[in-house]
Amino acid sequence: MKSDETLAQAIQHGDRSAVGELVTRHHGPLVGYLYRMTGEQRLLAEDLAQETFVRLLRSIHTYQYPRPFKAWLYALATHLARDHYKSADTQRTIALSVDFEIAADDLPEQQAILNDQSQRVAMAIHTLPPHQREAIVLRYYQGLSHAEIGAALHIPIGTVKSRLSIGLARLRELLEGIPHE
Repeated sequence: MKSDETLAQAIQHGDRSAVGELVTRHHGPLVGYLYRMTGEQRLLAEDLAQETFVRLLRSIHTYQYPRPFKAWLYALATHLARDHYKSADTQRTIALSVDFEIAADDLPEQQAILNDQSQRVAMAIHTLPPHQREAIVLRYYQGLSHAEIGAALHIPIGTVKSRLSIGLARLRELLEGIPHE
């Protein structure tokens, strides 16, 4: 199996078939990342993921081997999410509610408890400042290393560690303050 970096180089040399393999590998995890970054807005996450891959094709010439491709891809996605929330239209229409889809048949007690905990964590993560939320989601939901997060966000590893530490402490405070139902 070719590495992501090899596929990115192939795209730079005109091999458009390599795009399909990168999309297959990264679409699901990228949507998951953007889903958490957008306050669990599925359609917005899908749109941003699609736009990320369009942006990948437009800016593949800026990818420099041997930079980890995954960090470069998540940097594109992070910038798109940031740009989305900076736009004036978005600023006027952001809703504070979070929608969760739960099938009525799938609610045994255990699943209900897990869904409640997931909702509490998702709401708490969404209230964090964007720079802390990005670091936490990339680390704990996407499994990126400190170095990969630093590369994706264009920040030093020390800053990554600081954002994670402060963000987790704030998350702990928020979760202790959210009443259990």
